[in-house]
Amino acid sequence: MAQQTDYVDFTFCKAFVKFDTIEKSVSGIVRHKFIMLKDADSVFVDAQKMKITDPLELLDFENSETHKIAYRNDSSKIWLKHGFKAGKQYEAIINYIAIPNKALYFLGWSNKAPNQIWTQGQGKYTSNWLPSFDDMNEKVSFALTIQFNDQYEVISNGKKVFETQTEDGKTDHVFMMGKPMSSYLVALAIGKYDKKVETSASGIPLEMYYYPEDSLKAEPTYRYTKHMFDFLEQEIGVPYPWQNYKQVPVHDFLYAGMENTTATIFSDGFVVDSIGFNDKNYVNVNAHELAHQWFGDLVTETSGTHHWLQEGFATYYALLAERDIFGDKYYYWRLYEYAQELLDQDNRGAGTALLNPKSSSITFYKKGAWLLHMLREKIGNSAFNQAVRKYLMAHQFQNVTSEDFIREVKNVTDIEIDEFFEQWLESPIFSYNEVMASLEQSKFIQEYLMADCEANNAKCDYYLEAPLSVQAKEKIISQVPERITLDVFNEGIKVRQAIAMHVSEIPDSLKIEYESLLKDDSYITIEAALYNLWSNYPDERVKYLDKTKSVIGFRDKNVRLLWLVLALSTLDYEQNNKQAYFDELIGYTATDYGFEVRMGAFSYLQALNLFPEAALVNLVDATKHFNWQFRSFARDLVDALSNDERYADILEKLKNN
Repeated sequence: MAQQTDYVDFTFCKAFVKFDTIEKSVSGIVRHKFIMLKDADSVFVDAQKMKITDPLELLDFENSETHKIAYRNDSSKIWLKHGFKAGKQYEAIINYIAIPNKALYFLGWSNKAPNQIWTQGQGKYTSNWLPSFDDMNEKVSFALTIQFNDQYEVISNGKKVFETQTEDGKTDHVFMMGKPMSSYLVALAIGKYDKKVETSASGIPLEMYYYPEDSLKAEPTYRYTKHMFDFLEQEIGVPYPWQNYKQVPVHDFLYAGMENTTATIFSDGFVVDSIGFNDKNYVNVNAHELAHQWFGDLVTETSGTHHWLQEGFATYYALLAERDIFGDKYYYWRLYEYAQELLDQDNRGAGTALLNPKSSSITFYKKGAWLLHMLREKIGNSAFNQAVRKYLMAHQFQNVTSEDFIREVKNVTDIEIDEFFEQWLESPIFSYNEVMASLEQSKFIQEYLMADCEANNAKCDYYLEAPLSVQAKEKIISQVPERITLDVFNEGIKVRQAIAMHVSEIPDSLKIEYESLLKDDSYITIEAALYNLWSNYPDERVKYLDKTKSVIGFRDKNVRLLWLVLALSTLDYEQNNKQAYFDELIGYTATDYGFEVRMGAFSYLQALNLFPEAALVNLVDATKHFNWQFRSFARDLVDALSNDERYADILEKLKNN
């Protein structure tokens, strides 16, 4: 069956969009320029449930005439009806309005959550808010004008070429992309932001946005950004292909991050302070989305069959960037973790081939990264780097298949690789023994595998005291937590974190040292240590609560939520404040907060077996949330509570309303 790209080439999109934050609608004018490759009586633009507000017009460049054109709007496509002639250039002019139920999200505006508008095209289709193209093989250059209240920052793809003030307190922000890209990479984010700007070694502006109240978190959040940008340009060997690079955190984002061309959007859950950086930082996601600017944005898969060309490459090059920062041990450890995940997937009977478009993220991301690591070992650094450069340059701003990459590899090496690619791309089995043989070339991995108390208990005390890696110590602590000594507490923040996570029954001989964990620069450590100390020493619960009363934790308020539950569960603690603490916990279930906070609050209310009606109202609201993970969590919890006679009638009324 012929694809539209066989007979028409859309080349340029000039769009104007504006938003109604009350109706949660978008409206605008889109001008699509295209060249006919063959004669046709119709062409289409993808447009999900859009209303056409004015007659469609068509500009014929040959005679410079614009006239109304017949069209059909079937709620998924706008079909333009005309006798289109091969070789001729046209421009379609579409006026529209839409109320998207996905791909464009309005946050805040009616509650205390930050007022934001942001997009997510991949997997959702930009055509829900902008008449565009769901087929990623249709690459277009975009010029986007976004009109919005001048009190807000507006971020989109490409370079902002100018701003124009309107008479009603709004601003037209005009962004221009100089090169073509797939429509799923068109993006915008609107909100209250400040930004820090750096410049790469090659002169590319790097814009890093943050909420004004998070000024002290900007540095730890974006730590190593310029370093990784400079590294990837040099390592990949192809200059960054776009005008600038922007990153912006948003509330309740659907994923960790999304590599929109020049404008990565990521979850504000990765906005951390200097303590949070030690546990949950943005470095890996930062590097991954940046690598996508080459692998996915510059060259784009033709279909899901070749999705590893985007995710496998981005995962691998992100890991190389982290290796440059954190060292070889970090690199081999992450590869080891990937291997264990892939082995577990195979053991569950869920392993799939890399060329299977229905493969899991683990396969696309981590098996893809492993393929590239093994390929580099097989053909050598020089040939590998040369193949990657040739692959990117030969197919820049185009769509690619796995065969395109394989061809470039074959052009730079005499080593037989057909069997290699057949094994790695077509077999559903992960070559675990082969990758472990590769990993065991690292003395660090050899040491980690050797240090095993389950296999050799006689050496456990030696392993605990020996100068082993942090990862080896963490493994030993998890295996024999009862054998921890005071000396082990002196081996760094990650080892101390392992103690907090695994030593749940605290010997009195370790009590004083264990209490020092409450002061560590780790919110994971503080959370685990607080709960364990509270459980082990009932007579000293007040002391532990007082010590941690001001600690909030990550953006999901992990420490604060636990603290509230423990304060409510401690009979002799601040009786006069009990109701205030309970109200605070209930308040965190509201739409004012991010879904991670809400999920934690709901979970703790379930643990307390107390669900006041206000929390039930918020829970039923959560069953309609656009984030599928949170929505599924809420629906499962509603089902569970519906079996409790205390809540069944209330939930039924709420659901009916």
